[in-house]
Formats: sequence, C-alpha cells, structure tokens
Amino acid sequence: MITEIGIVAGEIWHYLDGHNETLFSAVVKGIERPKDLGLMSLGWLAREGHVLVRQDGRDLRVALRNSSP
Repeated sequence: MITEIGIVAGEIWHYLDGHNETLFSAVVKGIERPKDLGLMSLGWLAREGHVLVRQDGRDLRVALRNSSP
C-alpha cells in the first residue's frame, strides 16, 4: 500500500505542476484515483513540505510549494 501511496503522490505532484492551485476534488478527478488514496498521498506530500493545503468551504485548495526563495 505504501508504494501505491507514493505513486499517487507523484501523480498529484505532476497534476499540480501543470494546473497551479486547484481544488482537491479536481485533482482526484484529474488523476482518476479514489479520494481516500488521494488524501493519503496528499498528506505525504504535505508532510514532506511539497504542497500547501488550505480549507476552501467543504473542499481543500492545494498547490505546489514554490521552491525558489
């Protein structure tokens, strides 16, 4: 399962790289993965400091963290 979470984390990263800030529901739809697996993968990316996550109503708004100073 941890391998699948890592793979989906990569898919989320690539999706966000091409779409800037977006709703998490759009990410899940775009990568065609189950929401629970997407949430685990998003948590991985957030813990590693790769994404910014904020509440937007009943959804989450996510974006890649800008790596340049």
